[in-house]
Amino acid sequence: MGDIEKSLAENDTFPKILISNAQKLGDRPAWRKKEYGIWQTVSWKQAAVIAREMGLGLVASGLKRGDKVAIVGQNTTTLYISFDAIQSVGGIPVPLYADAVADEMAYVLKHAEVRFAICQNQEQIDKIESNKEIASNIERLFYEEPRGLRKYDPAFITSVDTLREMGREYDAKNPDFFLAQVAEGKGADLATMIYTSGTTGNPKGVMLSFDALCKSAKMGAEMDGLRPGDDMLAYLPLAWIGDHYLSFAQQHMAGFTVNCPESPDTVLDDLKDIGPTYMLAPPAIFESFLTQIGIRIGDAAQIKQSMYKFFLKVARRVGPKILDGEPVGLGDRLLYALGELCVYGPLKNNFGLSRARIAYTGGAPLGEEVFSFYRSIGVNLKQLYGQTESSAYICLQRNGDARTDTVGPPAPGVEVKIAEDGEVIYRSPGNFMGYYKNDEETAKTKGADGWIHTGDAGILTDTGHVKIIDRAKDVGKMTDGTVFAPQYLENKLKFYPFIREAVAHGDGRDHVTAFINIDLEAVGTFAEREGISYSGYTDLAQQERVYELIQQNIEEVNADLAQDSSLASMQINRFLILHKELDADDGELTRTRKLRRRIIADRYEDLISALFSDKDQVQVNAKITFEDGRVGEYNANLKIKDVKLQEPARMAS
Repeated sequence: MGDIEKSLAENDTFPKILISNAQKLGDRPAWRKKEYGIWQTVSWKQAAVIAREMGLGLVASGLKRGDKVAIVGQNTTTLYISFDAIQSVGGIPVPLYADAVADEMAYVLKHAEVRFAICQNQEQIDKIESNKEIASNIERLFYEEPRGLRKYDPAFITSVDTLREMGREYDAKNPDFFLAQVAEGKGADLATMIYTSGTTGNPKGVMLSFDALCKSAKMGAEMDGLRPGDDMLAYLPLAWIGDHYLSFAQQHMAGFTVNCPESPDTVLDDLKDIGPTYMLAPPAIFESFLTQIGIRIGDAAQIKQSMYKFFLKVARRVGPKILDGEPVGLGDRLLYALGELCVYGPLKNNFGLSRARIAYTGGAPLGEEVFSFYRSIGVNLKQLYGQTESSAYICLQRNGDARTDTVGPPAPGVEVKIAEDGEVIYRSPGNFMGYYKNDEETAKTKGADGWIHTGDAGILTDTGHVKIIDRAKDVGKMTDGTVFAPQYLENKLKFYPFIREAVAHGDGRDHVTAFINIDLEAVGTFAEREGISYSGYTDLAQQERVYELIQQNIEEVNADLAQDSSLASMQINRFLILHKELDADDGELTRTRKLRRRIIADRYEDLISALFSDKDQVQVNAKITFEDGRVGEYNANLKIKDVKLQEPARMAS
């Protein structure tokens, strides 16, 4: 066996694994993409050919080993295979968020020194081209979908089909070049750069090696028993480490099929169409599903509402036990089976969860109530805890041991401990190499001994599970010494279908207040039932009946907090409903919908001050951008409401 053959057999990079899968799995489906209502399948054998052609096309365009190539767009077969294509010839893929505005893209393009970009469509091409002077290193753009691009400069903007043709021509002249380039890659090499969401400033380029991604993906896939027959739907951002870990790294290691939706608007329909056996969704998705259930139950006839409530009580009592294989009485099993037929089964089928063997949530904590709901109706929902710097791999909940209040024990091969200041730190096979061009931040995050600081506050339970309290920088104290964990409160509030987002305030204060974003669809349906007319989100948010509805939800949260003497001080005293939805385009959320607390605190300083005063309203003067692009001004008084507090359990008579 020659040197090239020996290197290819090591399977320590994704292009090598792709070639191996093409030989072993052949015509089995690697990717599917829905186009015009029809699922188009690409086998492992076909994917290897496409990657070869695209990779050599990049070489023909001038790509050198170590060059950075941006990948921008929604989830498509071509863009996923682009990772293999770029890596096969020594390039470094840099995925960008498809919904990022031009200025956000410009920062990453310039910082990463991107030379080429592979884009889905005209929208992405236009955003990059508009910043050509800022990202001056870009030499050529390639697009997958040609609509609207016919009159663009072909010397600078070229189709992926042309790129592949260039690759075929290069291959014909240099038949041994491709495999030699793939063989040159090693596990210790930089595989990809994924930029953090940037909750506190500019995003950082996290450098991940093939070893980090391959090893963590392999151990995670083995733990969950993933196999070629599994299906997953890939609809999360390509630039998010969670998607890259499952839809690319684990898919290569386990050989399962990744299905790409027709568009972001058809995800729910495509989810039902595929019925994935394996899935990952951030908390917002599972919260959204629960909101949809709440809306439909609210519109249902009384007999259906009564049936739902009855069987939901049964599910909460015995569902998790049945899912975990614990003993349950015959009567309860029969009731649960009837509930599966009448309620749980139709609910799961409606959201494409009927075949799901394993479902993960990650990216942010999921409220305990939401988590319990899904496990109660038979969805094997588990929590994945990780970060970009760990290749998304720190803690994984095991089958039969998924707890509502922890993120599970350390994943295979991972060490976790709690630092003296309460911060969770870890060492993992997925450890990142460092931040690109940022040695100072690398040194702050990654110690010389390999321990990485997560920035999360947590505890390690007696059973070896990790419990995350909140982001360490967000955890504060109230004036009575009570720990203030805003994310914990916010997750409890978001359990209610009428609350889409919440921001809790209380650090250094003697009581807690909150901003609320209502869920427009859920509250809109409620308003329709109540005969409330409104002109849009801003008008609906300030309706008195809507305030009463949200106040009732908050008081229920307070009643729950009062049951635990250590949490009773965190009851919410006052709240207001914001006049606009918090938005990533306004810098208030990250692209993965995490709160940017510092920006929110600065932007809404007057509203926060009013919440902690004795005012019952506060003046707001703000610009409102309508869906059609028009910009108007909103000048009004936002209501501030007091909330009833509950006596702590220890003081109750």
